[in-house]
Amino acid sequence: MAKKNKLFVLDTSVLLHDHDAIMHFERHDVAIPITVLEELDKFKIGNDTKNFSAREVIRFIDKISANGGLQQWINLGPNLGSFKVLLDSQPKGVDAETVYGVGKNDHKIINATLAVKEQEPKKEVILVTKDINLRIKAKALGILAEDYETGKVHSHELEQTSSSTIEGIESETIKQLFLKGTIDEDGILGNQKVANGYYILKNGKSSGLAYFDPHTDTLQRVEKEYTSGIKPKNAEQAFAINALMNNNIKLVALQGVAGTGKTLLALAAALEQHKLFQQIILARPLVPLSNKEIGFLPGDAKDKIGPYMEPLWDNLKFIKSQFGENEKRHKHIVEMEENGRILITPLAFIRGRSLSNILFIVDEAQNLTPHEVKTIITRAGEGTKIVFTGDVHQIDTPYLDENSNGLAYLIDRLKGQNLFAHVRLEKGERSELANLANDLL
Repeated sequence: MAKKNKLFVLDTSVLLHDHDAIMHFERHDVAIPITVLEELDKFKIGNDTKNFSAREVIRFIDKISANGGLQQWINLGPNLGSFKVLLDSQPKGVDAETVYGVGKNDHKIINATLAVKEQEPKKEVILVTKDINLRIKAKALGILAEDYETGKVHSHELEQTSSSTIEGIESETIKQLFLKGTIDEDGILGNQKVANGYYILKNGKSSGLAYFDPHTDTLQRVEKEYTSGIKPKNAEQAFAINALMNNNIKLVALQGVAGTGKTLLALAAALEQHKLFQQIILARPLVPLSNKEIGFLPGDAKDKIGPYMEPLWDNLKFIKSQFGENEKRHKHIVEMEENGRILITPLAFIRGRSLSNILFIVDEAQNLTPHEVKTIITRAGEGTKIVFTGDVHQIDTPYLDENSNGLAYLIDRLKGQNLFAHVRLEKGERSELANLANDLL
């Protein structure tokens, strides 16, 4: 039996997640219901990434339809399928609005998919959406429905530790690492050799922490040193500080559950290197409470964003508390706050800026899309270092998961690059109680 050609119907969530999605289905046909076009129109105004994506999709559709209408199939190019806007949303058979209720856009999108399924019996029609509930509703009415897979990474890749323990190392090798600080790699790492990789070299009870420098093909000793009054409490934290303090590494991803010290270490390292950068920016995406926009909160802009930024201020206060109020280090941090050399802000407030000679820390990066992460990195000018921190298992936005978020995508795509280092912090150091919650709840 001949295999059916596929027809993918895209939901609004897919196009806001990736404005190039229409071009990512190879030789298969792609369609969007007119309801999706109406939703894109509502999203087109604003400075957020979703607003940019909406505008880009609308421009793309306008461009490809320049020589004709949208009611006929439009060829997308060589080795690609065709595109169409679905105007007919009334199926002859089962009606989603009768089953689920009238007036909701999700139900109109399901009906458009049911209608095109009736019109195109020779094609396998699949609804693609990042909305889990919409997928479930569609499947209940006999529609094939799936998530948008482009940019997704495999779970097992993220579960792998970022550092490797290598057993059976010659005791003399570990001794030389301690004495000299740097030794030739000379095949020690075997097939576990990764640019900017971190290793625990062991021989029985003796061990050493090491970093592989791809520029010199050497292993360098990693020590647990104080940084802005903060001392690493385990090997992974020592590796994180090493990556953060290494001027050859321009992009760092710190992954780990709550309490592992990701943001604290990033900020401590930034303050330690303040002379190398004109400004330290610590930002995080604003994730609206209960899917309501920030505007519904009382007060002015500062009052609205205060609760979101408080965890970042807590880290800065903790670092300041490591020094007495009359100590030079404490006064200098306060001075940097006052003159704007330390900036703690929502990520949206610096959108569009060109980032030159800045140490830029992006907290809660798992709540960004792959496109948003790419946009931030492409803003980097000369002398800039960017640090992404987050927990890929703690997603606060409805259309991302642990395999499709920007932090996971970054780690998967850039592993082994000379400018990039990834450290996974596995041991919580906040308190025994916090560790208990992470392990058992």
